[in-house]
Amino acid sequence: MSEGPDGDDGANVLRSKRNATRYQILAEIAERQPAVSQREIADAIGVTSQAVSDYLRDLVEQEYVRKHGRGRYEVTKEGVDWLMGQTDELREYVQHVSKDVIGEVEVETAIATADVSEGDTVSLSMRDGTLHATPGRSGSTTAVAVTDAAAGADVGVTDFEGVLDYDLGKVTAISIPAVRDGGSGAVESSVVADCADSHDLLAVAGTEALAAARDAGLDPDVRFGTTDAVREAAAKGLDVLLLAVATELTPHTDALREQNVRYEVVDVTE
Repeated sequence: MSEGPDGDDGANVLRSKRNATRYQILAEIAERQPAVSQREIADAIGVTSQAVSDYLRDLVEQEYVRKHGRGRYEVTKEGVDWLMGQTDELREYVQHVSKDVIGEVEVETAIATADVSEGDTVSLSMRDGTLHATPGRSGSTTAVAVTDAAAGADVGVTDFEGVLDYDLGKVTAISIPAVRDGGSGAVESSVVADCADSHDLLAVAGTEALAAARDAGLDPDVRFGTTDAVREAAAKGLDVLLLAVATELTPHTDALREQNVRYEVVDVTE
């Protein structure tokens, strides 16, 4: 994640009015350079000319903007990098809102626990990582069915009320040595098998991890795209056992931390 002129990370463009203004000023300079009118920038973004002048002074000091003379400014490479980083952050946020927030507000899909007719009020619950819809208002979260569905079939729901109450899952990560360091042969298979018994899902990342799972008599549920799959499964309430080659473990734990998913790393080497 890129850092701003004062060291703030890119997400602060939305949380910090100061960084948002810096972003706007840099964008205006990049569009108008080298001849830049502070008055035009002020009018474009809705601040005073004095404020633009103060921001420009800071941006020059931080080496995000280079001044070539009165009314002549240029965004430096560092400024362009920061501006692009913020744009990527904003694009991701817009995509998240469009896909995950607005999309969910419109229509979500659930599994009907009993026959449902279009227009019925249903109660929502999360079971085995999947949204379920039960006819009636028995739950804390309700919605309205927009399709007919028989028990066990998928049903569209909308007009949500309440907060879906369920426990997030957790991830137990087991680091498997690379083959040059002993590979699956250095892992206590019985401990892996015992761990798997208390988890809903088994994911493996790397050939050594697959071999370790098979040595323990286990058939993995997920073998590919495990970084996203493990994180999403835990976010939907499933407990996941992850076997990952040591070199693959860090990307997984980084992704879990970013989403505030609970995890622990267990050592099962002999």
